[in-house]
Amino acid sequence: MGNGPIASPSSNEILEQVFGHTAFRGQQRAVVDHVLSGQHALVIMPTGMGKSLCYQIPALVLAKTDTGERRCLTIVISPLIALMKDQVESLQAKGVEAIFINSSLSRKQREDRYASIAAGRHDLLYITPERFRKPDFLDVLTKRRIELLAIDEAHCVSEWGHDFRPDYTRLDEIRDLLGNPTTIALTATATPAVQADILKQLGLAQAQMPLFHEGINRPNLTLSVEQVWGDDEKIARICEATHQDLLGGSGIVYFTLIKTLTEFSDRLTNQGIEHTCYHGTLERGERRRVQEAFMQGDTPIVLATNAFGMGIDKQDIRFVLHADVPGSLESYYQEIGRAGRDGLPAECVLLYDEHDLTTQMRFIESNNPNAEFYHRVYDLLARNQEQVDAYGMEWVEEKIYGRKSHDFRLETVLSMLSRYGVIERGENDGPLCVLTNLPPALTDQARLDQKLQRDRQKLYTLVEYAKCSDDRMAFIHSYFGLPYTVNE
Repeated sequence: MGNGPIASPSSNEILEQVFGHTAFRGQQRAVVDHVLSGQHALVIMPTGMGKSLCYQIPALVLAKTDTGERRCLTIVISPLIALMKDQVESLQAKGVEAIFINSSLSRKQREDRYASIAAGRHDLLYITPERFRKPDFLDVLTKRRIELLAIDEAHCVSEWGHDFRPDYTRLDEIRDLLGNPTTIALTATATPAVQADILKQLGLAQAQMPLFHEGINRPNLTLSVEQVWGDDEKIARICEATHQDLLGGSGIVYFTLIKTLTEFSDRLTNQGIEHTCYHGTLERGERRRVQEAFMQGDTPIVLATNAFGMGIDKQDIRFVLHADVPGSLESYYQEIGRAGRDGLPAECVLLYDEHDLTTQMRFIESNNPNAEFYHRVYDLLARNQEQVDAYGMEWVEEKIYGRKSHDFRLETVLSMLSRYGVIERGENDGPLCVLTNLPPALTDQARLDQKLQRDRQKLYTLVEYAKCSDDRMAFIHSYFGLPYTVNE
């Protein structure tokens, strides 16, 4: 557990000297003081509103606290390799001794980092939950004093969350391995069901892990839904948005499919509308260039998929427009939360075309293979190891689908087999190895059907939001189980 209350000036000094802020905002101060007093916390705070500081500042305070023992190391568990790399690079640029270990490293890089951590260097270590399967990693941790465990993207703990990760369900066991340190779980979105499941998976009662909720009542945001029919009407509305007075700010237009984004980009270019594009298939350097140009205001309009969001804390975004219907209210809320962070008026517009629901239904089907499909893929991999190694995934796709298909169930199965530790790929995209049998969770059809129904319900809730004739902000508060007061 923690070392008891620590004088707040230490936190203030770190806030100003390391992070360049003169004051905490929202509930940051309350969370930091709470964690430094050795108490657990569940934090729900919109992306870009400073969640990370809620554990980074306590981590640095603890690292600088001389107890006469081994130097304190804070463990940060995150499911996103790209995000942890960005966070570590940002901290290192501020002079913080942070490091990450994940599957992107070579064996030598990983072993060098293990040695460095064991030798007492580094204050924050970012890892995926899967790392705790490795005995050599667990051995390294015995060399350090761990008083704080931070769980980022904590909704991944919950099967009711929108990005479930099986290894997150081991966090109760992981906490025990670490000596039950003070634990802070953080996420941008969590319904009451997800909040309850997070506590359950951590093995903590609500009284042990109080909720700090930043709230989502943003009176400066105007939420609207406009029904459109076809791409021409969407283009016209996007053009209208890009021509409005942005007051020196910027705007984001979100798309579901890269193909659609590219087509719209061509049409907007032909109409002389300057913009840039961001999606997951761009080279990493190009994605960074686009993001930096947007953050600096060089390109005020960006067309993006939901890959655009990590690290976006731009204060003057005047509009967020969804050109396609998103798959859930959680993702929609996260994305509109990037608008108007400077407190000035901002528009959040959803262009609702019922044809978009077909795309989302296809995604839901692709994300929810049945038990028979899991068995078929597993058997193919287990029985044909040599062919898989020799011919790669193209051979697997051909055997599964027979011909080129827009069916993405195979991608889902491979991802879930990896998450459950059933398969593992060697370093630098080396051979794919089958390590163990299929887990019951992927062969229980009743359970898989339940998840499919939950995903369909999330899309239906988004449709209900789109057709809501009452206060849409009240609708969102109700969904997330929050009280709502109308601002006069």
